Amino acid sequence: MCNNCDYTIHGRHHHFGWDNSFVPTERVAPGSTIEFQCLDASGGQLQADSTVADVALLDFAKVNPVTGPIYVDGAEPGDALKITIEAFKPSGFGWTANIPGFGLLADDFPQPALNIWTYDATSLEPALFGRQARVPLKPFAGTIGNALAEMGLHSVVPPRRVGGNLDIRDLAAGTTLYLPVEVAGALFSVGDTHAAQGDGEVCGTAIESPMDVVLKLDLVKDIRLKTPRFTTPGPVTRHLDAKGYEVTTGIGPDLMTGAREAVSQMIDLLAGRYGMDPVEAYMLVSVCGDLRISEIVDMPNWVVSFYFPRCVFE
Repeated sequence: MCNNCDYTIHGRHHHFGWDNSFVPTERVAPGSTIEFQCLDASGGQLQADSTVADVALLDFAKVNPVTGPIYVDGAEPGDALKITIEAFKPSGFGWTANIPGFGLLADDFPQPALNIWTYDATSLEPALFGRQARVPLKPFAGTIGNALAEMGLHSVVPPRRVGGNLDIRDLAAGTTLYLPVEVAGALFSVGDTHAAQGDGEVCGTAIESPMDVVLKLDLVKDIRLKTPRFTTPGPVTRHLDAKGYEVTTGIGPDLMTGAREAVSQMIDLLAGRYGMDPVEAYMLVSVCGDLRISEIVDMPNWVVSFYFPRCVFE
């Protein structure tokens, strides 16, 4: 439990999708500090003893649960919810999966795969992957957002203008996030916590890990924010930078094709160099490699680069 928190929202208070008719779990004043107990992206369907067979049995109506919603007093359409991300309390358990039909290279990897992770929840030392890779950890919440103005139930899978499944690795402790408010009270929820993820989350999953999140919720009145924005407390890749990077590229007139080529080239590099199964390399790059647009002005071809941190193997 959080001794300095005004409220604790238990994991049983979760929901699937966004709906502005959901009854708030709690009503809070601006400036409240709240501990949220967040489930993993499978909603507990994958556990420490799960096998690859369990991936095929996932109920997709029960993925990406978010804890909440929270009604913030005084929040009105046109305001922004100011979220100060104070701390994460990791569980030490996580999973990464290749889910058939999902991910950047779904056509290349049609079979399910699963990696179960264990890590030190206190020290957050790099987590072992296979026999020789160690992935630096950086906990964050993949899904964090407010309810939409439109009535009805909206899928939690795509990100939206009010937040949601953003999967931005830098929404870590110390960051301040601003989300547009579209309904009275904002109806804020958070979940889909990760122990680590690369920019792009290319296989569709990160180190999916249940954990508690401590957030301070405040209001900025009548700011008319159109989409989420955030401020980081300092450098964002220190946990990966120490040994430099291996970088592959995709070049051509289509950014998605370029992204796929850059990632495919990195999978080939890692699989060949370290004797990895390609699907294992695919899951590994998803949790610690970064997909970047390097050039988007020299028409007709653009450059997409994929950065893999050498510290994972050195």
